[in-house]
Amino acid sequence: MTVKKRLFWSNILMILVPVIATAVIGLVCVGFIWFALIHGMGIGIHDQEEFEVVCAAISEGTEDCLEDGSDFSSIEAILEQNGLTLRIAAKGNTVYSYGEEAEDYAALYAAAASLGDDVTITQNDLVLYARPTTIDGVSYTIYLSGGYRGARTYADLKTAMVLTAIVILFAVFVSILLTNRFLTKFVWKRIEEPLDILANGVHELRDGNLNYRIAYDRKDEFLPVCQDFNEMARRLKEMVQRLQRQERSRKELIAGISHDIRSPLTSIQAYVEGLLDGIAKTPEVQRRYLETIKTKARDLDHIVSQLFLFSKMELGEQPGELVSLRLDEAILEEVSDLREEYAQKGLRIETDMEPVTMKADPVQIQRITANILENSLKYKAKEQGTVQISLRWQENVVSLSFADDGPGVSEEALSHLFEVFYRSDPARQNPNQGSGLGLAIVSAAVAQMGGRIAALPSALGGLEIRMEFVQEEDT
Repeated sequence: MTVKKRLFWSNILMILVPVIATAVIGLVCVGFIWFALIHGMGIGIHDQEEFEVVCAAISEGTEDCLEDGSDFSSIEAILEQNGLTLRIAAKGNTVYSYGEEAEDYAALYAAAASLGDDVTITQNDLVLYARPTTIDGVSYTIYLSGGYRGARTYADLKTAMVLTAIVILFAVFVSILLTNRFLTKFVWKRIEEPLDILANGVHELRDGNLNYRIAYDRKDEFLPVCQDFNEMARRLKEMVQRLQRQERSRKELIAGISHDIRSPLTSIQAYVEGLLDGIAKTPEVQRRYLETIKTKARDLDHIVSQLFLFSKMELGEQPGELVSLRLDEAILEEVSDLREEYAQKGLRIETDMEPVTMKADPVQIQRITANILENSLKYKAKEQGTVQISLRWQENVVSLSFADDGPGVSEEALSHLFEVFYRSDPARQNPNQGSGLGLAIVSAAVAQMGGRIAALPSALGGLEIRMEFVQEEDT
């Protein structure tokens, strides 16, 4: 049950339970009052006529006792049964009394004395029966008081109603209190437990446990919150891992730049010192020194240019523009300018391309082609190496691959080739083989055009760089 439904039923029960409890207790109290009024509240006489009959009989019995001089034990039993009090007065003095009577009877006694005959006097809920009699020359007045039901009903009813009101108010208070405690526990338990689970999850993340996930399967309002927490934890973990990779890449970048720049700088410094120290004495040697310095400076410029280009691409400051392009013609145009130069350096370029038109950035295509061919040239293992460029279109996927017959790389190194400054030679003992940025730039260029790239073992025995671009049919 959701928290919303629990709150709904809690509000309903908060009203219904006290109302029902009050109604039940009220009915019980009304039933009690009704029973008391019908069956009496310690009084066995139902009306005034019965009251007078009972009092007359008791008075006759009392007279017999006065005449015989016997005790009043039998009379007392009758008095007790009917809830009456007895007072016998002679010459203004009480000669016998039984039971406690209220002080309010004084006025009734005075009224009865003035009437001087058998009389029943009522005032509010007070009832007095008086009977004068003469026994052995002594005048007695027999007083019976206590009342019949009709005389006491109103006062008893008021008392019962007050007691009933008190009981009902107390019942309402208790029922509200108990209902509130139960319903608070009923609702709060469903809120407290998920909050504790979420708090524990937050503490786990705070303490660095990014693998922690919340297991929560209740179908309530907290389920999407817990799911969002798990999604947040997953993204946080990915972000931390990405930051760690970026930090590692930054350190590798700094180390790579330092390593790749130090070598040509050292050479330039050595040749300049040779010129300054007069080691190169002949014009031919001096020219050779200067040519070397020029070459090393060109290498430095190439490293800085590649680094600047890669940084721009990483920052997204060179988004490029995708245009409809005959990809095979663009690659052939780039290759035609390099084919003879690379052949002289010992790398033969072969092409096997289908006519393909796709959305691409011409500048990025040139960079991809130039960087991969340069990489194949630098790492060729034979005096005369080969690189084969293939272009295919199949099921809306354009596949472009560069496969060479070089030394290839290990299976472990394939997944790292597109990282900045990564070389398959861990010792980096041959810095003259490039800056280590070429394939990283290729990967960034492919990503900018919405493609994906992979490094695979080549069918020629070396390395294959394969790129795939998803295109629409009408491109």
